[in-house]
Order: sequence, then structure tokens, then C-alpha cells
Amino acid sequence: MSRLYNIAVVGASGAVGEEIFRILEEQNFPVGDILPLASARSVGEEVECCGNIYKIEELTEDVFEGRDIDIAFFSAGGSISEKYAKYAVEAGAVVIDNTSHFRMDPEVPLVVPEVNPQDILAWREKGIIANPNCSTIQMVLALKPLYDLYGGIKRVDVSTYQATSGAGKSGMEELVRQMQEFFAFKLDESEHKAFQHQIALNVIPQVDKPMENGYTKEEMKMTNETTKILGASVPVSATCVRVPVLRSHSEAVTVTFADDIVVDVEQVRLSLNNFEDVEVMDNLEQGIYPMPIIATDSDITYVGRVRKDIFQDNILHMWVVADQIRVGAATNAVRIAKKWIELEDI
Repeated sequence: MSRLYNIAVVGASGAVGEEIFRILEEQNFPVGDILPLASARSVGEEVECCGNIYKIEELTEDVFEGRDIDIAFFSAGGSISEKYAKYAVEAGAVVIDNTSHFRMDPEVPLVVPEVNPQDILAWREKGIIANPNCSTIQMVLALKPLYDLYGGIKRVDVSTYQATSGAGKSGMEELVRQMQEFFAFKLDESEHKAFQHQIALNVIPQVDKPMENGYTKEEMKMTNETTKILGASVPVSATCVRVPVLRSHSEAVTVTFADDIVVDVEQVRLSLNNFEDVEVMDNLEQGIYPMPIIATDSDITYVGRVRKDIFQDNILHMWVVADQIRVGAATNAVRIAKKWIELEDI
């Protein structure tokens, strides 16, 4: 990284945008100038990054013109990316998009840098690199070393336990408000806007819109994105559940390998621990395993409860936890940017 890079952050006042600023600073990213962008209602608000204060400007069609932006992070919703990403590209920036809009576009690479860094090279097709769904990112980080260890994966079944921050700041605020109302004996009067049902003291077995096949959009994202990232057709069946946790998603993952594979749990743990940005925490007798309170504010994907199925030798079960605002969004986006710079410098 021999020079500085001018950065734009679209959605600068949102949860992921705020985290991007933190991570750029924590990782000593070679930042030149920063252009924070959001809707008109956030104009004038200040953000701090790398020792400097920047005022948020309004996202418009011509805001990128003449600004010499190298990298534009988009984290403001699919419709915003659909409308405005092209203007950033036309102005000469590479767009790293945190929304779902471009993920399944065959001309846009979908990247988890530890898993498929080579796909970043396809960014020139449209000038865009897509950041996968948060639940997909932490799952493929745990799947990739096992895919390599056993030469493929026959099937994956996963149940997610997704934090309220997956719905943005409003999701977290709704959980906090409902818990306050519970202790004030006013929960029956509570409104729910961020979620379809009360989230406090409850779990909701629906994340995102229902699809015709009985799955939700979130569940189908995990199915389709895993195939694109791994570059192989791996059947994934997901059940995505919203839980009353502020931050960090958890996943119960069952992996089925080829019929002739006999899972070696110790070898699995070793492969996971040796994989970049993955850490095994797995001692059931001592109560050591990943939990949201451990993963929050961390850039590590944690894996525990690793065990072979008691009925079939080719099936493995594991528990995967990661901070979905960082690992599942902001950190992955910054890692993409760093890998993009590395590849461009070659």
C-alpha cells in the first residue's frame, strides 16, 4: 500500500457505515480524504475517522464528480445502491457494496477475501464488488477449510440465531425499548415496527420476506450466495430466526460430506484454527464455546461445539458465531478493499 486512497462511505450515519470508519482507523488503512454521504436528513452531522472530523454530505447523482474517490463503500440499502453506485463507478471509484442488490449479478464478484480472493479480479466488469449477506459470510468462513480438507461438501443444513442489529439501529432500539417496557409492566402496550412481532423475550422464525417455495429471502440468500462464493454447487437449506440479542449472529451448522468420508473431529478443529480469521473455542466440559457476547466487537469468526454425528460418520455439527456488523459487513468490506489494493499493486 504505497499511496493513500480517497474513501466515500454511503450510509455514513448508519450502523455499518459507522463501523466502517472504526475499522479503517483500527486497521491503519491508507486513508487519504473521506467523503461521508447519507440522506438529506443527516447532512451536517459529523463523523470522526483517523483523527479527523468530516461533515456528512447529501448523496446525489453528481456528488462523486471531481472528488477523486478511489473506493466507495455503499451501506444504505439496495435501492440506493441500484440508483447511485453507477455514478461512483463513472467517477472512477471501485464500489464495494454491502447491500443485496448486486450479489447475484453474474458480472459482479461476490467476495469473502479469505475464501475467494481471486474473484476480486473480476471487479472491472462493472466496477463493483459485492459484500455477501452477513449470515453467509461467517458460515463460508467456517465451511471453506472443511471443503478443502475433505475435497468438497455434499450438503449443508443451518439454523441461524440472528441479532436485532441485523435490522439496523431501529432493530436494536426496538429490543431495548421493549425490555424497558417489560420492566415497567407496559410491554402489552408496546409497538413493533422493526419486526413483525414483539422481539423482547421472543424468537421470530422469519427473517426477511417469504418466498413462494416456503423459505424466506434471507434463507435463499444463504443458499445462492454460498454456491457463488465457493464456486461449487453446495446444497444449503437454511432456517433463519431473529432472537432478542443486540449484536452478533449465531449459527448451528450441519455439514454432510461424501459418503466415504469419516469425519476426524481433531483434524477439523486444526483445519478451522489454521484458517485465516477463524478461531476454535471448544471445550464443553469447561463451558467454553462461542457466544454473542464473546464475538461482539471482534473481527474473528468463532467456531465451537464441533462434533461428529452419532449416526453417520460423514456428518459434522458445529456452532458458528460472529459480529455480523463487523465480520458480516464492515470488516469484510474493508478486507475486500485491502485485498483489492494488494491485487492492483501486483
